[in-house]
Amino acid sequence: MGRGCAVLDWLGDLLRSTPGLALFTCLAAGFALGRVRFWKITLGGVAGTLLVALAVGLLNVTLSPELRNVAFALFIFTLGYLAGPSFFAHLNRRALRYAVFTVIQVVTLVALVCLTTLVFRLDQGTAAGLLAGGTTSSSVLGTAGEAIGALPVGPERVRELQSNLATSYSIAYIFSLVTLIMFTSQLVPMLMRVDLREQADALWRKLGGEPERSESTRRAVPGVVGRVYVVAAAHGRTLAQLTEELGDGAAVERLRRGGEITPLEPGTVLQNGDRLVVVGHRETLIHAERLIGPETLGTGGDPLSLDVVEVVITDPRYRGWTLEQLHRQVPPRGVFVTGLSRMEHDLPIKPSTDITTGDTVRLTGATHDLAAYTPLLGVRINPAVKADLSFIALGVVVGILVGKLAMPVGGVPLALGIGGGCLFSGLFFGWLRARHPTYGQYHPAAAQVIQQFGLATFVCAVGLGAGPAAISLMKRYGVLLPVVAVLVTAIPALLSLWVGGRLMKLPAPLVAGSIAGQQCSTPAVDAVREAAGNTTPLLSYTIVYAFSAVLLPLLGPLIVALSGALP
Repeated sequence: MGRGCAVLDWLGDLLRSTPGLALFTCLAAGFALGRVRFWKITLGGVAGTLLVALAVGLLNVTLSPELRNVAFALFIFTLGYLAGPSFFAHLNRRALRYAVFTVIQVVTLVALVCLTTLVFRLDQGTAAGLLAGGTTSSSVLGTAGEAIGALPVGPERVRELQSNLATSYSIAYIFSLVTLIMFTSQLVPMLMRVDLREQADALWRKLGGEPERSESTRRAVPGVVGRVYVVAAAHGRTLAQLTEELGDGAAVERLRRGGEITPLEPGTVLQNGDRLVVVGHRETLIHAERLIGPETLGTGGDPLSLDVVEVVITDPRYRGWTLEQLHRQVPPRGVFVTGLSRMEHDLPIKPSTDITTGDTVRLTGATHDLAAYTPLLGVRINPAVKADLSFIALGVVVGILVGKLAMPVGGVPLALGIGGGCLFSGLFFGWLRARHPTYGQYHPAAAQVIQQFGLATFVCAVGLGAGPAAISLMKRYGVLLPVVAVLVTAIPALLSLWVGGRLMKLPAPLVAGSIAGQQCSTPAVDAVREAAGNTTPLLSYTIVYAFSAVLLPLLGPLIVALSGALP
């Protein structure tokens, strides 16, 4: 026993003397814990870091408030930056109807937490943690923690409230996440009395889709390929006639006649022995040999390299279009859409899939074809530039300054704080980038790393600050927090199910995706996608996510103010 205490004392002294070691220890252990799978559930790195930080905090290890504020500013700005283009793009009649799910989530959740606070006399930290955990959104935890830090109650009381915030969030998050995953993937089809996979298949076919291939299959068998054919069956036909027979799924990229490259003209008459380099979808090229002639091995002059580029759609005229409309009205010659993502979530590549500004399209084709087609959509992401730090830093500066602006209400100065200021700054800078894409590049992969690292660092600081007070809170409320967490997750989900299924007549995959989106829960939509067997739930998830990602963080300061005003 004495040896164990000595080890803990040594470890505590080491971590207290080297705060950086404490931070990265919590991050390493937390993200490892977040990957552990319990049934169908993984907590994720941020929640795992919080749990580890709560345990390490028992050794009285803390991080500086300055580090916590910087990390949170980076996180919340990046969140707004990524959500900005999609948020503004979805402010149209067709997409706004999905905002009802976010409204249900916000109104119901605030009402339930206020009722619980009133009945059980919860303090502001516990109430805010319960709301943040009930949304399974760590951004609410961040804005609530900042709001508590600004309360005029003295440093000791602030530390106590932030400790209660972290502890109640941890408890509520776990039970809310389990409830949400089970509800979206299991209860939605059960209560709607449908087979989720069958409806997902029907919706997939309605979009114009063949069965979806897995990611590993796509890597092993690329969808777009190049082949060399010797003209035989196509002898006597013009290039335009052959192109029409091949359809939209393939394009002739090169014609070699007698060893010399011949310009591609629609009226060119094909002759026996011509060699054609054809690029297209693998499924289309299966039939190309019957239309053209036998496939052959390419010579040194035949190979044609295919490039892959990512393009951010910035032209507002494409807002609300489908991929089919884009292909028909802006025909791509020799260029093929091989990926479509919105806020880091892949969408189905099907004719009826909607596109909008801010979406990232992956294009595959010959270099010269890509160079001609890319500017018609938007701006090509430069893989060599991961982040324009000058642009990002300026956005954070603007956010911090906006957060300091105070407006007196009833004699009390109200301010957005770092969270609100950087969120709105991120929305504006993200929108500005979409309108003027020549500057401010923030590669999605880099943005995801900064966002995750910033939030995890902030959460780690909050968890370490909770310390021993976390145990007393759990003793005080017992099973109350888990029970309430289940209710504040299930009740809004039930209301959304009724609205989506009965009033809006949405199919089950879109209802489940919307419920996951109203809480910005990636683990929940992953479970729904697995149960559905394809990515159709993401069609509604990404729309609702754009609204919730902006509105949910504002609930942190709101619930702190409301719970403090309740008698």
